[in-house]
Parts: sequence; C-alpha cells; structure tokens
Amino acid sequence: MRVGVDTSPLVQTRAGTARHVRGLLGALRDRPGIDLELLSFGGTRRASSVVRDALWYPLGLPRSARRLDVLHCTTFRGPTRARVPTVLTVHDLAILRYPEVFPLWHRLYGRAGLRRVLRSADAIVAVSEFTKGETVELAGVAAERVRVVPNGVDAVFGTDGPSAEGDYVLAVATLEPRKNLSRVVEAADLAGIELRVVGARGWGGVEVGGWVGEVPDAELASLYRGARCVVYPSLYEGFGLPVLEAMACGTPVVTSSGTSTEEVAGDAAVLVDPLYVASIAGGIREALDRRDTLIELGLARAAEFTWQRAADSVVELWRELT
Repeated sequence: MRVGVDTSPLVQTRAGTARHVRGLLGALRDRPGIDLELLSFGGTRRASSVVRDALWYPLGLPRSARRLDVLHCTTFRGPTRARVPTVLTVHDLAILRYPEVFPLWHRLYGRAGLRRVLRSADAIVAVSEFTKGETVELAGVAAERVRVVPNGVDAVFGTDGPSAEGDYVLAVATLEPRKNLSRVVEAADLAGIELRVVGARGWGGVEVGGWVGEVPDAELASLYRGARCVVYPSLYEGFGLPVLEAMACGTPVVTSSGTSTEEVAGDAAVLVDPLYVASIAGGIREALDRRDTLIELGLARAAEFTWQRAADSVVELWRELT
C-alpha cells in the first residue's frame, strides 16, 4: 500500500502538531506492506503559508497523490478533490470555535474553506473524543466518518535522565492568548512558587515572566522531571500533549476541567477552573500535597498512550479505505 503523508507541519512548527507527525512517522517506518511517501511544500515564512493553503493543498498535493493508494493529511488542511481516498487529522477546531483570537489569514482560511475540506475527506482522524465532538458540531461531519486516535508520548520523556535544579512549577505552551498564561503567572505568585515557562513566542503580544523560550526535547524532559508540578490550564485544547509528557516524566499535572485535557489526564491530574486564578493556585498546592500519589497515577496513565498504538489504528483505517 502506497501512502502519501503530508509532513508540512514539520517546517511550520515544533509544537504539538509537529510532535504528532514525527511520532506517527517513527511508528510507521519499516512496517511491512506500507510504502510511505513524504509530501511537503514551502518553509516557515508567511508567504509560504499562504501559497501552501491557497494553491498547494487544493491543487499541487492532489496532483502528487495520483500515483498513491491513500493520501493522509496530518492537519485539517487538505484538498477538496483527490483521485485517491483522503484522510485528514484534526488536532483541534479552535479556529472555528474562537476565530477572533487567530491572525487574519487563519480566520480567512477557516471561514472560506475549512468545513468544505473536512466534509470532502473520506475519513477524519480526531486526536480525542472532545475533538471528534467539535468536528461533528462545528464542521458538520457525520460522526461515523470520524475515528478517534489519541496521540502517544515520545521516548525522550521518561523518568530516566537528569532533572533541572530549583524549586519551581513549569508551564509548557506557545505564547498565545488561549494558553491562559497570564493567569498561570498570577496563580504561581499566589501559591508562592517560582514559575518557568517553556514554549515558542506566538502571537497576540503575550509576555510572561519566567519565560525561557524554546528548548531541545532533552532539556524539556529535564525541566519536566525537575518541576514540582506542571501547570496546564489552557482555555482550549484538542488534546494537550504536555499533560502526558509531564506524567511520563514522573511529574504531577494541574490542568483544566471540562476540556480535552481532562479526557487525556483521566483521574491522574488535579483539575481546576482555568478562568479563576484562585482555582489554579489551589490546584498547584493540591498537586504539591498529593505529589507521590499523582506521580504513580500519572505514570500509569501515560503508559496507555503510545505512538505504536496510534500507528496501528491509522494503518487499520487506511486498509479500510483501499
């Protein structure tokens, strides 16, 4: 089976979408009967993004896919017409749920073509039940066409290895409005503990104290292991990989209730109301008090999510379409 996989996210970001692509490809390589062709276009500049969305996905990508058996687009960007069965992965639909918090080009794309692209796909992969529900509600995709395939955890995130020094809590997030970092800063201050923030500079003018920028994965794993807890009370996520990464490193997690991160965390994290600083601060204190119990629960929970399991589900879907 010849499968084309869109790897464009790897040139656009180092965040969750890129982790998904790398993790899935790593688990798919050298599988008997699967011949992967990696497809990508352009670079990181804004002009490349516009050309990629406006021309390559609707025209160039389906042309490249003619000789394949299946085309898998690893985000919700893809062609509306292709000669081969097409699968799209949806990580979240924040662009449709909260369009006002996105840059202009993303808002235009979401309004003009996103629903059409999703409805045109032969199948949709959603990374969580929450995201499946969003895809059905906001994009009008029939529920039976959406397969839930959770993400896995990269091998670098584990309990073995060095731990960063200091008495601190850690936030891992791109600096953008929906990550709720301003409340995290206030909550850490209220709880009386140092905050360190790891992530790329995003958009929206978000500035936070304790930001250390992007770091290599090995350093990030060290920061996870050294943290008293990881604070991840995002306002909207489709999955929330830092929740699992922290748990796999043996670190307690504080995250948002009523969202996909609660689904991912199960009963292994402290759940808080992300709209209230006092709730986040209380969650930090609870995580410190229950640290040993949460570490044990988190390690067990993270072990349930593997890229091999995700790849098995994706290959099964590909075979159903051919």
